Amino acid sequence: MSRPRIVITGMGGICALGTDVAGIWDAMCAGRSGIGPIETVPLHDLKVRTGAEIKALPDHGIDHRRLVTMDRFSVLAVIAAREAAAQAGLVVDETNTHRIGAIVGAGVCGWESIEDNYRGILLDGRPRASIFSVPRAMTGAPAGQVSMDLGLRGPVFGVTSACSTANHSISTAVDQLVLGRADVMLAGGTEAPIVWGILKAWEALRVLAKETCRPFSADREGLVIGEGAGVLVLETLDHALGRGATILAEYAGSGMSADATDIVAPTVEGPTAAMVNCMADAGLSPDEIDYVNAHGTGTKANDQIETKAIRAAFGAAADRLSVSSTKSMHGHCLGATAAIELIACVKAIHDGIVPPTANHREADPACDLDVTPNTARRREVRAAISNAFAFGGTNATLAVKAYRP
Repeated sequence: MSRPRIVITGMGGICALGTDVAGIWDAMCAGRSGIGPIETVPLHDLKVRTGAEIKALPDHGIDHRRLVTMDRFSVLAVIAAREAAAQAGLVVDETNTHRIGAIVGAGVCGWESIEDNYRGILLDGRPRASIFSVPRAMTGAPAGQVSMDLGLRGPVFGVTSACSTANHSISTAVDQLVLGRADVMLAGGTEAPIVWGILKAWEALRVLAKETCRPFSADREGLVIGEGAGVLVLETLDHALGRGATILAEYAGSGMSADATDIVAPTVEGPTAAMVNCMADAGLSPDEIDYVNAHGTGTKANDQIETKAIRAAFGAAADRLSVSSTKSMHGHCLGATAAIELIACVKAIHDGIVPPTANHREADPACDLDVTPNTARRREVRAAISNAFAFGGTNATLAVKAYRP
């Protein structure tokens, strides 16, 4: 039995590069980085003071009574979801509300709320926690807030798998459509990790770059934490055609795997399996894929291992691939990153532009791929894959392709 075709009809995003998809894509195509000194939050005793932060939120108009129940990661998710729904032309009413759902994940949780409570109680002597601490901080809060904001009563829940979260969320949303549980799903990820406690924890791992993120560059020194959200509207092709929606791209398939070896150290075999599984699920050969949005964190180990994995998965076809890491511009947004990167894949297909790996200064012989250094490149992109490889060895790769009736 063949599964229904799934298409993408809307996208919404917010990160250091812009407060909507148009702004984010313009910055990507220009190779403009959103990484710089952190200015909007107290850094206390942090040594690393670089991040990819959203300097100011757009005027979102969320009612104050709801806003007090929301951590920043939920606010970002709602902003992105509204944009995606608007582009898709979704009109939610009593006739379809139970057939539209949302799966919006986060790599961790609402740390802004947790940090506020810890500092208030332990340092400032506050006698009790904020009344909305639990519903603000819980990992499933962004999905719930999106459903309330847009009136969605279909399948709604959160998914969490560290840096692979958004790809797992999107793949799981597709499952709801394929299984007939919904006609339309909003899916993606969100994260607001630029707070002292989270940055202090990442600092302890000794993987943060002091200056900027330089994926695949021989002088790379680590990753940069970013914040943001990305949400895509997915629906069955029949449903999209039935309501006259504009189709941006077709969802082709997904591949998942686990390293099952180490909580932080990646393997070559796990990411390779995710890409191979993705191509098999999508029914695409390596020769049919033109662009890989790499996980590309900018750490020594990740970039070399991912290079080996891409070569293992694509074989001889790896030499004709365009590869880039947009984390060089929007930072590592943890649970949101893969959604922002899938948006880049859809735009690459639609516009025929491969966004660059910014901040690249020196070729690394161990990263011997065409990593699109510094300057965007025009080329036909028939299909693209987006890699997400997480702590815990949880890997997820998604494929999208140009829509053909």
